[in-house]
Amino acid sequence: EKYAKAFPENKIARMYLGHPTGPYKRYEAVPGAPQWAVYQREGLERLADIIEWWIDNRMQENGEYGGGWGDDCEMWRWWVPVLIGFDSPKITGAQARFSKALMDQPHMKKGYTTRMSDVEHTAEDSADAITPMMHLDPGNDLWREHALRLAEFTETLWTARNERGFLQFKSTYFTADEVDTDPQRACDTVYHPRTVQPTLLYWQRTGDERLTRLFAAWMDTWVDAAARTERGKPAGILPTAIHWPDGKVGGLGPDWWDPRNHGEYTLYLYPSAMSLMTHTLLLAHHMTGRTKYLEPIRSMADIRLKYLSAPPQTQPGPGTEAWCASKLGGLSGVIAKYRFLTGNTEFDEFLAEETSPYVRFRLHGDFGPLLLALRQDAEALRINFEGYTSEVRYTDRVLRFPALFADNGILAEPATTVHTPNPSLLYSMVTGDPGDAGYLPLNAVRWLTPPRDIAVLVTESTSSQFAAELFCFGPEKRSLSAEFYLLGVGKYRWTIAARDGGEQNVRTDEFVVESRRTRVSFELPPRTLCVLDIRLR
Repeated sequence: EKYAKAFPENKIARMYLGHPTGPYKRYEAVPGAPQWAVYQREGLERLADIIEWWIDNRMQENGEYGGGWGDDCEMWRWWVPVLIGFDSPKITGAQARFSKALMDQPHMKKGYTTRMSDVEHTAEDSADAITPMMHLDPGNDLWREHALRLAEFTETLWTARNERGFLQFKSTYFTADEVDTDPQRACDTVYHPRTVQPTLLYWQRTGDERLTRLFAAWMDTWVDAAARTERGKPAGILPTAIHWPDGKVGGLGPDWWDPRNHGEYTLYLYPSAMSLMTHTLLLAHHMTGRTKYLEPIRSMADIRLKYLSAPPQTQPGPGTEAWCASKLGGLSGVIAKYRFLTGNTEFDEFLAEETSPYVRFRLHGDFGPLLLALRQDAEALRINFEGYTSEVRYTDRVLRFPALFADNGILAEPATTVHTPNPSLLYSMVTGDPGDAGYLPLNAVRWLTPPRDIAVLVTESTSSQFAAELFCFGPEKRSLSAEFYLLGVGKYRWTIAARDGGEQNVRTDEFVVESRRTRVSFELPPRTLCVLDIRLR
């Protein structure tokens, strides 16, 4: 406050006191634009503005953004709505430059870092460099080879059969050259899927039999651990760690839920990065058809639903079933992926309790929560541009500025009008993926056009059909292509029409899907809400 008083014209000082800067850009009203499109267009464009600011003002000659490779590499995670959902040559080019530069660094020359640390940190440089490029440039052998190199490390160096006969990682600490054999650190964890994140994506796309054998054997280990009750762990709950070489639940810490395998022990404290493991289990089910890989997801969903239906009157004790259930709020993401993958309704009761606004819209047509979330995202990005750009000190938390104004923030009372950006919502709407792009991505489409003056709402995305509403804000018709990823082999008919325009506005054609990626080109009329519909003939 003293700085604001000393420099009353300093808008940055006032920004930290809850007086927002901006907005520096406004969008003219366009007749016929639905409210969801207005909010989404603003969110997409303002997010693109932030990304381009970083490219223009912080990207260095060597490709870094100034926060160090280990933090800079995480930036793509919030770029995904525009990076993977659309095609901005500037943003795509920046990611390609960064990923190549990182993998060319001396510590990455072998395909994985040579700097010893725990898996959450050693895996970032490779996973966050290779994975986005497998979305952007999937036909490039360079990224395929990088992904398969990680499988080679896993097979020959990082894993082995434990004393129970199951395949597991031998330590939380390893590099491209060695595995730390310290018994305290000798744990496989729910963070380990990050090590092979690009390889899991390659497996998902190709069904490579070698990877099926490798990852199925590894997931067998975790299915077994979830079912066991040793050390007081409830049956059906995934632990966060499995000790090597005995294969016991947890680490050398006194409690199963606290493995103490890392100096910053909270990183692997239950539930840790549980979603990474549950998504890998679901991927194993999807690739093999074996229902056993669903068992931990089913059991934890039942435990969570029981907790939500009848919450305990007192705080549950650590390690108990109710305590575990209270910390499984992130389970809805993998359950939504299962629902979209299979169409199976077995978890619909769970999703009725906990799910994202986009999934609620897709399953029930409930537009209210979606519109509210879109409005809050637009409001978040409309103000405090400096908080996401020039004031950022750590590049692994660029969009975290609004957290300063939440409970226990820098103000005496939380600022309820300062919202947090929601790039996950934008990504889901424009691609049809009910969850994130990191693990088991179900992005049905990429719109090969810049993320400006356009809004998209994917309403169907299965292996035999696709539908989306699109609105072009520009005054001229817009030519674009779209690349589809989930449609099965076959002959399809597509139609595009004004939603309320009658038959005279219908355009239709046919195309054949022969591989995983199929491109279709079409035109959008200006300032008209259109529906693109694709059906298997």
